[in-house]
Amino acid sequence: MTTSRNEAIPAPPWRKQRKASAVRQQLSLDVIVDTALRVLDAEGLAAVTMRRVADELNTGPASLYAYVANKEELLDLVYDRVLGEIEIPEPEPKRWKRQLRELYVSTVTVLGRHADIALVGLANLPTGPNALRMGEAFVSIMLAGGVPPQTAAWGMDSIGLYTTASAYERSLYLLRQKRSGKEAEVFFDEYFGQMRAYYESLPASRFPSMHKHMEEMFTGGEQERFLFGLDLMIDGLERAAVKRPSRR
Repeated sequence: MTTSRNEAIPAPPWRKQRKASAVRQQLSLDVIVDTALRVLDAEGLAAVTMRRVADELNTGPASLYAYVANKEELLDLVYDRVLGEIEIPEPEPKRWKRQLRELYVSTVTVLGRHADIALVGLANLPTGPNALRMGEAFVSIMLAGGVPPQTAAWGMDSIGLYTTASAYERSLYLLRQKRSGKEAEVFFDEYFGQMRAYYESLPASRFPSMHKHMEEMFTGGEQERFLFGLDLMIDGLERAAVKRPSRR
């Protein structure tokens, strides 16, 4: 019987078989950031470490340091990658309040899709390309509406802090819900039900206003309350805006 010279020859049965090693993915900054983002989405911010990302890429942590200086820089890059998902509109002077509202709502929504990434945005000046793009958009929209430059700059800081903190708080609630193993609706009904019961148990003589207006205190959902605060801040910017003369 003839055999082909290219036909594989089996190894002797006494020889230890090697396990097939995973193919190492070609490293690049984009691949590292993508991997870190996947870990974040699956397990949260605390799970994103240089070692964990390196393990996911079948390499050692030292390989990552050729692309990022440390974990903090990696998280900044992941945060900026997330901000890139937000669509930026062209400023329209007649719609500036609506545009500003929609952009901040979009920011909370996008941050909320990625675990507790919002924490990275707290006490962090924008330096990434997407963060800078957003900062430019916020200021440009306010200026288009007649908001003075100084007010626009401080307004961006204040509303940005409110928005980022709201997104982070939302992620903490969702983390509690996941740990409980309960459906979101069940968990939140039980949680806020317990909070209300506790508040109602407080002595009315010491907390008369809270007792009298308990219904109002526990009215409204998370999104409704966020929009309430956001509109308060945007309305404040409108009061500071320079009134443009009407064209006839």
